[in-house]
Amino acid sequence: MLLKELLEDLQRIETKGDLNIDIKGIAYDSRKVAANFLFVCIEGFKVDGHQFINTAIENGARALLVQKAVEVPEGITVVTLEDTRFALSYVSDKYFGHPSGKFNLVGVTGTKGKTTTTYMIKSVLEEEKQKVGLIGTIVNSIGNEIIPAERTTPESYDLQALFSEMVEKKVESVVMEVSSHALELHRVSCGEYDIGIFTNLSRDHLDFHETFENYLNAKIKLFGMCKKGLVNIDSQYGEEVIRKAKCEVFTYGIEKDADIKATNIKTHPNSVEFYIATPWGNGEIKVNIPGIFTVYNALSAIGVCLLMGVPMDVIKKGMLGVKVPGRSEVIDTGRDFTIIIDYAHSPDSLENILTTVKNYAPGRVVSVFGCGGDRDRTKRPIMGEISGKIADYTVITSDNPRTEDPVSILKDIEEGIKKTKGEYTVITDRREAIKSSIVNAKPKDIIVLAGKGHETYQIFKDKTIHFDEREVVKEILDELK
Repeated sequence: MLLKELLEDLQRIETKGDLNIDIKGIAYDSRKVAANFLFVCIEGFKVDGHQFINTAIENGARALLVQKAVEVPEGITVVTLEDTRFALSYVSDKYFGHPSGKFNLVGVTGTKGKTTTTYMIKSVLEEEKQKVGLIGTIVNSIGNEIIPAERTTPESYDLQALFSEMVEKKVESVVMEVSSHALELHRVSCGEYDIGIFTNLSRDHLDFHETFENYLNAKIKLFGMCKKGLVNIDSQYGEEVIRKAKCEVFTYGIEKDADIKATNIKTHPNSVEFYIATPWGNGEIKVNIPGIFTVYNALSAIGVCLLMGVPMDVIKKGMLGVKVPGRSEVIDTGRDFTIIIDYAHSPDSLENILTTVKNYAPGRVVSVFGCGGDRDRTKRPIMGEISGKIADYTVITSDNPRTEDPVSILKDIEEGIKKTKGEYTVITDRREAIKSSIVNAKPKDIIVLAGKGHETYQIFKDKTIHFDEREVVKEILDELK
């Protein structure tokens, strides 16, 4: 495709060189540049793509998109723009022929519930015999083909390339998690979203967004990009999302009047049942994931499927078959106590899983959790206090310390739990923490391993190790036989 066609209607500050170059590919990583490529210089938080221009040219780049002054050899076209992150999204969408317009695209945003909601929608659409694409925290998939996920929402070029592959493989619908980072950093700009979902908003990612208002406004951007929106009206921020949305909006909820409403809710240790009333049909729903938060996720997923014209009987079957790795995942111990693995890593999500378990636990609730390093420090004591108030016993341990000292992270958490009367211990090594909770388990206890969920690794300052809690639990149980 000619460079001038890629840049058509894209506002530019300055253009130097030939725009009639036939571009054979696009890259934002200089190592992936080949002959006759367009290299897009992204000014990142740790690395600045402008520093790798010479490498990109040596590898075959013929044109550059930049947002600062650069010096290049003769014959290289340089286009200066205000924001190369948006430009990368724009030219990637053009290069692949606007693939998101060729299938149904559903985006889910919110602090928690994104992963579970996407899996619910996928399960229902597959029950209707659709070929479904999934993009999210756990994996990306095309039908039954699994593609490992590096981040919740891929970089814009990678996303458009994945969309294009999904078109080639005849995907009918794509459901994806849309993170606040992705919205703020233009990873999802130029996507054609048929339906957007707002699940909720609570404290998270303030290390990036700095203020809660910035965090909320990032989420709201999705509702300027989609044709229809579904908003959790029970969320304290639901009204603001609706007010600022630029699309047709439908609501869902339990407490307030809503277009899609659940009543007669019955919670069980391993499932939840409720009656759903909507403008498109009513019915009894059962989901084999416990907790009130499951009802909210289900309402949004069902709303999407109804808007897409899926019959209620198909929805019922699809919801019954939902399984989400690392979300309220019960591990068979073969013992007289239970272990649940959950991804809860924010104050709200930790409170939700512990409260849910507390409501049906026949014995003690033992909470094993930590907080990630290089992330919002202010939530650490909050989560410590939550666990201290709800759980009968807490084991504070490491999550992904990253570049921080693990012990200092645990001290931050400990500040919160000290405000409560909750019993606790501190064990820095996560494997040893899990072992301690198992060794000291009493009959009918429920041990909640929170924070890692589907993750199969642990990140330290100098290394990343394999760490799958399912495997760790099995190894420990085998050791104790």
